[in-house]
Amino acid sequence: MRFAACAAALAIAALTPVQAQTQSTGSGQAWPDKPIKLVISFAPGGVHDTLSRVLQPRLTEALGQPLLIENRPGAGGNIAAEAVAKSAPDGYTFLVASEAIATNEYLYGSMAYDPYKDLAPVAKLADYPMALIVNPSVPAGNVKELLALAAAKPGSLSYGSAGIGTSGHLAGELLNSAEKVGIVHVPYKGGAPALADLVAGRIQVMFLSVSLTAPQAKQGKVRVLALTGDKRSDKLPEVPTTAEQGFPGVQALLFSSLLAPAATPAPIIRRMNAEIVKTLRTPEVVARLTDLGAVPAPSSPEQFAAILKRDGEVWGKLIREKNIRAD
Repeated sequence: MRFAACAAALAIAALTPVQAQTQSTGSGQAWPDKPIKLVISFAPGGVHDTLSRVLQPRLTEALGQPLLIENRPGAGGNIAAEAVAKSAPDGYTFLVASEAIATNEYLYGSMAYDPYKDLAPVAKLADYPMALIVNPSVPAGNVKELLALAAAKPGSLSYGSAGIGTSGHLAGELLNSAEKVGIVHVPYKGGAPALADLVAGRIQVMFLSVSLTAPQAKQGKVRVLALTGDKRSDKLPEVPTTAEQGFPGVQALLFSSLLAPAATPAPIIRRMNAEIVKTLRTPEVVARLTDLGAVPAPSSPEQFAAILKRDGEVWGKLIREKNIRAD
């Protein structure tokens, strides 16, 4: 009998790890039991797509099912977000979104989904620090000197962005608001043409991701005045933040995140969150993302929900005040 009891205990112990790897969908069915789709709001090759492909094989291994990537760019991320919001809340469709998930409702006159009612936060994935850069011909070495120059010669400076309502555009409006100056906004269809015009001297100012800024700065094509994150970057350690220079309110909103259709069972969201957090903390992933200029920023679903609420309030106020429209 003692032998039988020990055998039963060993059998239960052997089953426990397997059982821990599954979650119920609410109907008693184990999750996941088929491939999971990640719908990315932007085109292949961008930071959100690259991050997803770094995470893809590790999450596939952790979850025991393939993660399939589908890029659905357009309308500032609204096309992908709407598709996921209208998907079945069964844990097999997730959205990889940018910071636009917190601002689009203020930028667009109408949307076919509500980001707070139709989507459920799963986790924040990574932050992308941005830099305030100028053409080397601009006689300014820091934020204060740039704003003084703009105030002395109204309309003489212009800043480029990847488009209306993008993080670079909104950060530029914060810069203008800092000292009530009027650096003229010039929207482009993407960051690459804006950067090309800044290097050529056709525009003078821009907010650009640190990963793209660092090589340009090392070649002397741009001058970096400040970083907009909470701390300095390993890629540009000598450059102070806007807060260090006395302008803590001049920030740039740029991050990747994961969301699911609303009503996705809480156990599934918790399981996906746990695997995301674990993956983002592994040394090899941290090293890879750092090399890409990203800062891993794993969060709980509740923490990410609070971030979305805060960012929506802060940037929504600016968008209304400046009457910025993307449609």
